[in-house]
Amino acid sequence: MIYQKVALIGLGLIASSMAHAMKGHVGQIVGHAKSQETRDTALEIGLCDQVFATAAEAVAGADLVVLAVPVGAMGALAAEIAPHLKPGCTVTDVGSVKQAVIAAVAPHLPEGVAFIPGHPMAGTEYSGPRSGFATLFVNRWWLLTPGEDVAPKAIETLTALLVAMGAKVNTMTPEHHDQVLAVVSHTPHLIAYTMVGVADHVAQVSNSEVIEYSASGFRDFTRIAASDPTMWRDVFLTNKDAVLDILGRFAEELFVLQRAIRMGDGDHLFDYFTRTRAIRRGIIEAGQDTAAADFGRVAVKT
Repeated sequence: MIYQKVALIGLGLIASSMAHAMKGHVGQIVGHAKSQETRDTALEIGLCDQVFATAAEAVAGADLVVLAVPVGAMGALAAEIAPHLKPGCTVTDVGSVKQAVIAAVAPHLPEGVAFIPGHPMAGTEYSGPRSGFATLFVNRWWLLTPGEDVAPKAIETLTALLVAMGAKVNTMTPEHHDQVLAVVSHTPHLIAYTMVGVADHVAQVSNSEVIEYSASGFRDFTRIAASDPTMWRDVFLTNKDAVLDILGRFAEELFVLQRAIRMGDGDHLFDYFTRTRAIRRGIIEAGQDTAAADFGRVAVKT
């Protein structure tokens, strides 16, 4: 067993998928969720061996503690569990922002606890304990941003578990992580939220028409915009500098394209779209998506 006891604090999509994926690689899996309904569901579907009403109870004796709550709740959670952590245990998180999480969590953790901030680059628009599935992390990157004082053995052990769950693991600085994520995740989500909001405000088009005639472009925007509002509120507030930087660059690019359309500059548009098309091919070649029809999604059976 890689870890004898793992505590999952928060039982949404990521934590529930972790529970499914790590079975057979760890001993006991325990969990905590604020909602009684969530706790009952986790027990009902066999997600955890035990589920506790408080995070403090859940982390007692755990070798690995996973903080799977919105970024804005990390600090208070760390303060709650700190006195109950097993000496020498590892604490990680799954937040989409790293600098803010480190600032909120690290000051509360006792000496001897290995804090290895993490971020799985995987997800869906669904949430809750029933949304998880064991293959969510297969061939997906799991980024770690450990401090220089973290024991290599602790990093090796956590990495071994993540690899056993199907993930590819890389390490980087928290600053670099937040800049990269502003490009590949945070700003695209904000653009998706904005585009869906624009459609909602177009008075000439009824809601039924927007829904009925939604082509793949708008449909995929709505899928992204259906993500957890609490999580994404916290992401934008805690990674605001990087997001605002990328938004500024996006606005500049949009202005150039706007001018090309206005001036009828077809050559510029063709060249621009050719370059961006190559990025899509690169993502497929890297194994981070598939060229299959409908982006590889399984058709809904009716």
